[in-house]
Amino acid sequence: MTYGSQLWLEQNGKLDQHASYVCGGVRRWPGLFIGCLLSLIMLTGMLGTGASSVAAAAKSDITDKVVYLSFDDGPGKYTPEVLDILHDAGVKATFFVLGQHAERKPEMIKRIHREGHVIGNHTYNHEYSELYRDFPSFWQQIKRTEDIINSIIGIRPVLVRAPGGTYGHFDHTYFELLKNGGYAVMDWNVDSGDSKRRNVPAAEIVAHATAVPSGMSNALVLMHDGGAHAETVKALPDIIRYYKQQGYRFEVMQPSDEPVQFQVKPAAKFKNRPSPSVEWIAKHVEANTSQWTSAKSLKIELGYRTVELQPEEYRIKEQKVLVPLRSYINKLGGNISWDQATGTATTWWKDRILQINPAMGTVTSKRLHEQGGSSVHAVMESRNGTIWVAAGELMEQLGAKGYMMQSRDTEWVITLDPPWTSMEYSHSFSFL
Repeated sequence: MTYGSQLWLEQNGKLDQHASYVCGGVRRWPGLFIGCLLSLIMLTGMLGTGASSVAAAAKSDITDKVVYLSFDDGPGKYTPEVLDILHDAGVKATFFVLGQHAERKPEMIKRIHREGHVIGNHTYNHEYSELYRDFPSFWQQIKRTEDIINSIIGIRPVLVRAPGGTYGHFDHTYFELLKNGGYAVMDWNVDSGDSKRRNVPAAEIVAHATAVPSGMSNALVLMHDGGAHAETVKALPDIIRYYKQQGYRFEVMQPSDEPVQFQVKPAAKFKNRPSPSVEWIAKHVEANTSQWTSAKSLKIELGYRTVELQPEEYRIKEQKVLVPLRSYINKLGGNISWDQATGTATTWWKDRILQINPAMGTVTSKRLHEQGGSSVHAVMESRNGTIWVAAGELMEQLGAKGYMMQSRDTEWVITLDPPWTSMEYSHSFSFL
């Protein structure tokens, strides 16, 4: 195990789990593994190509300030209000969710994902006595929550946050085995204090959530949307306003970010904690890495027809599957043209016309002979003359009611919920 430089905050002469942390100091990704992991890990969870890493920003000019808003313990009663505020402010955040709450509120998990936020794993039930008695117990909760989230949105989260933070809870075994299993553990370096006690007032939450230590250019802010956190909702607009006024960029956490992690606290209780056997590690941890490092084909199921793409024919951004627009529309049997003057692509398929503007990130949809149309923002990018658009959002604008993504052993599958009849399917598609 190697250690990087350590950055300590000290309060009253001693370190605690909220005041001390190591910025990327607990572990480094092995050089050989990172190339494979970062290119293929995006197929499973905390994905995206545009976010600046914590490490990169730390090495850049101090004026390049980034803030990562994070919310733990949800989805809960106040999650809809948090999402509304983030939407109105045009800000994305990272939600570390509990499996037991995800089971009860699957629609909220879908909304978090649909609105472009990142979902992380916060274990199943948050019970310290279970999670920190031995590593297999912690692992079981991570996998249980991962399976629940995957069943809802077809994404296996890579980001993990330990309930209560890693300080005083994790020993080196926890860090090493989670890393070897393909996960990225992320603590925080700015604590809003909204869980210090019951009913912490909004003004106090704002003060703590904006107390960025001098010289720090990357703020990972801890807040909560689960439990009784009405005051956090009240504080959130002021927190967002502060960081905007101070010139911060808002980003979501990515597995490729340099981890912010608390130090391992020497504790006698760790000496009595049983270590997993070599056989258990091989069966569970080592076998787990295959789900991150196996390139999978992508199938998009439209009723009785299926579009299949090989790994090199699609990409991932912001937890969305992006497909090459022209190739994809051709596979559907539609037509497409490009207007150089307006910088827009126009597609025709069935009774729908779409206009895609990659510069604006918008898709405008209307039916044939219809005036106007409706516009939505979609995840997309333009690379080397090819426009890549989120497949699910694209199909929704082409008339699908919704979609669900699932991970299977050898493939990713997007299942669309179309309004068309099987007879329409039988003569409306032409696939290459």
